[in-house]
Amino acid sequence: MLSIIGTPAFRRARAGSCAVFFAFGLLAGHAAHAQDAGLTLDEALQIATSRSSSIQAAQASVRGSSDVVVKAGQLPNPTLNLSLQNLPVNGPNAFTIGQDNFTMRGIGIQQEWVSPAKRRLQTTRADRAVEREKSMYLEKVAEVRQQVAMAWLNAIYAKKTVALSQALVEHLSQELTAKQASYRGAKGAAIDVAQANLTLGNARDELISAQQDEKTALITLSRWTGAGNVLEVGGTPPALQSNVSSLSVEQLAQVQPALIAARAAISLADADTDVTRSNRSPNWTWGLTYFKSGGKFPDYVSVGVSIPLPIHRGKVEDRDVEQKSEMGTQARLTYEDTERQVVADIQSLTAKLASGRGRLANAQHTVLPAAEQKVQLANAAYRSGTGTLSDALDARHTQLEADLQVLNLERDVSLVWAQLEYQVLPPDLTSGQ
Repeated sequence: MLSIIGTPAFRRARAGSCAVFFAFGLLAGHAAHAQDAGLTLDEALQIATSRSSSIQAAQASVRGSSDVVVKAGQLPNPTLNLSLQNLPVNGPNAFTIGQDNFTMRGIGIQQEWVSPAKRRLQTTRADRAVEREKSMYLEKVAEVRQQVAMAWLNAIYAKKTVALSQALVEHLSQELTAKQASYRGAKGAAIDVAQANLTLGNARDELISAQQDEKTALITLSRWTGAGNVLEVGGTPPALQSNVSSLSVEQLAQVQPALIAARAAISLADADTDVTRSNRSPNWTWGLTYFKSGGKFPDYVSVGVSIPLPIHRGKVEDRDVEQKSEMGTQARLTYEDTERQVVADIQSLTAKLASGRGRLANAQHTVLPAAEQKVQLANAAYRSGTGTLSDALDARHTQLEADLQVLNLERDVSLVWAQLEYQVLPPDLTSGQ
């Protein structure tokens, strides 16, 4: 903060310029004041995972597939057969029942028999289908968490950018006032006033753009949280540290949704192949029918078994097995490709994060201290009468622009961090897989 009140040089400045200059000196303390109100990152993630429509839709799909598991192990429903046989259509007994020993009323039941081994395989396939649906649910959770984190980071940094842009506009307004005063006192040039006006106009345009960016970021955050309109975010951005790059491939397979889904696809394909292979042995169908004759004639019972004859097994059933087997091969190759892609993405993001953190550290340890030192030197020179008010204002202008530069860099690095950190899910969400 600049402290120039009471110095001889300050008393030589115009009263209006003095008051404005004092006001911008308070901006640093005002900008540092944290806003406690607003949606924090943890709150946004929690709300999104509990209210997101896309996540709820994925949960509904899991519940639907789970309901099929019990059905998969059951025998098909039996068939009730009602029949009327040998009904005369001419002669004295035409269309009458019970007048001869040929017409019979029948009632029977048919049941397709599926062996217990086949039913166990079908149940296993249904279980694998549920696991596949769960993996797709985890993919949706990971997507929502990543998008929420990036939207929140965009919003929090947009909020900080608006505050700094506002401070810059107010500072440049003060600088313009000072240059106008200097020009009226015949100590400045008209071109300096024109330049100050131009710089202020550009800064106001940047402020309007920053305010729009904040509104857009809040709208995007609202879309992903599903919690209505988010009006403000609060809290502190997380430290840009991630342990994802240290995970082995085996560990990634347990917590990375794309790998979990690819692994579930392999299990489902294998289970489907086993069921198809079991169908090479066809199911039998047995039936029992009771026939009621007319008059004094006896009743009858008919028992039968239907056995499909797989005489073209090599061209039909075996082809089905080969097709399902190839689907398993496809799933395994897809897993390998997905694993390579995930590892490459993590390595790329890790490199970007390391580079960004290096640039950020350089800016924080060189650019910002240099800008702060320039302000202090300009203030000291102004207080001692060896510097000018314009120099002090220029130094503060440079400092605010450096703050904005570093803030934009920090936002970019934080977005890379979010893409890396939210590549995986917390173990408590994936423990059921």
